[in-house]
Amino acid sequence: MNFNFSKFLKAFLKYCLFVFIGLIAYAAIAISIAYIPVNANVKPCTEHCVEVYLRSNGVHTDIVLPMKNEMQDWSIPLDSKKTKAGNTNFNYVSIGWGDKGFYLDAPTWGDLTFKTAFNALFYLSSSAMHVTYFNQLTEGERCKRIFISKGDYMKIVSYVNASFQVNESKEYIQIPDVAYGNNDAFYEAKGRYSLFYTCNTWTNNCLKAGGMKACLWTLFDKGIFYQYK
Repeated sequence: MNFNFSKFLKAFLKYCLFVFIGLIAYAAIAISIAYIPVNANVKPCTEHCVEVYLRSNGVHTDIVLPMKNEMQDWSIPLDSKKTKAGNTNFNYVSIGWGDKGFYLDAPTWGDLTFKTAFNALFYLSSSAMHVTYFNQLTEGERCKRIFISKGDYMKIVSYVNASFQVNESKEYIQIPDVAYGNNDAFYEAKGRYSLFYTCNTWTNNCLKAGGMKACLWTLFDKGIFYQYK
């Protein structure tokens, strides 16, 4: 059988065109839907409120919760003594969900490999929870303070709890010997990262679970923070 290079080239270029159009459509849909609000008319809490924060590093978002109050003591399942610093005097815990490969193998964009990105985007990797402890946070473009009711806070607690894998003793499973700094840790998580479910999708769903302002659906942090201008 003779190889027809001309037909092969046409087929290859057609395939590349379909892929390009698909990526453009994917990005356009993802960006546009991210600006459709959910719970836009929710009334702000004014009495007996819980203070939480929405935090981003420019790409990845976390939900930041009080370390301890009368409803939830995060220092029990997320023991900060297990960090490198071994410190227990923190006021807040910042919690985010994401692809385990991204978290552990690519702490910076310079560490990102094609294999890590491919596995994450196409549902081939597992997930992890990243937990960071803070004494205080400062509001800014990438850090928003939100006051919510105790009832809504407990909905967030339930959502976050359900995202962690647990062992036979119902304890969160810490990933040993892995951290970005002295005051953070990683835990095994449920679910898988994909083209349609990212770290920011998880945070957005957390906000929706708590009846807070959120996007209809999002892959990126900008759509979430747009709701809190």
